[in-house]
Amino acid sequence: MSTTHSERLRGLLEPLVSAKGLDLEEIEVSRAGRRRVLRIVVDSDDGVDLDACAELSRTISTTLDETDAMGEDEYQLEVTSPGADRPLTERRHYVRAVGRLAKIQLQEGDEFVARVLAVDEDGLDLEVPGVKGRKPTARRVAFASIAKARVELEFNRKDKKEEEA
Repeated sequence: MSTTHSERLRGLLEPLVSAKGLDLEEIEVSRAGRRRVLRIVVDSDDGVDLDACAELSRTISTTLDETDAMGEDEYQLEVTSPGADRPLTERRHYVRAVGRLAKIQLQEGDEFVARVLAVDEDGLDLEVPGVKGRKPTARRVAFASIAKARVELEFNRKDKKEEEA
C-alpha cells in the first residue's frame, strides 16, 4: 500500500476509531488471491472485545462504501485487536503492559526479560526476576535505549480483575 493511500485511509478512519474510544494501531492492505484484505488493528487501555470490533467494522464498512477510498476492486474488511506478540513501539503500549513481563532488547544488544512496573515520559521502571533463588532487582531503562520489546505470555498470570477481587 502506498504511503499516500495509507495516509488517506488513516485520515478517513482515525476519527471513526477515536469516536469509539479506541486507538488506531495499524492499517494494512494485502492480497489474498484476487481479493484485497484491509486489516484494521485497534486497541485501548482496557483492551478491545469482539462486540467493539464488530460495531466498528460496521461503521468503517459504511464509510468505505460511501467513499472511493478502496477503489472499485473487491476487498475484505477485518477489524481486530493486536495479538499478544505485537511489538511494544509506542509509550501507550508500555503503559498497557504495566504489571506484565516483557522481553526487551537494548540498542547495544543486551536482552533480558523483566516485569514492567511503571512508565513515565522518559522510560520504564522494571523488575528483573532473580535467578536461582536470588531476589529480583530494579532496573531503569530509557525509551531511547530500547531497540525492540514485546510482552511475554504468562499462562499462570493473574488478571488485574482477579487481583483486585
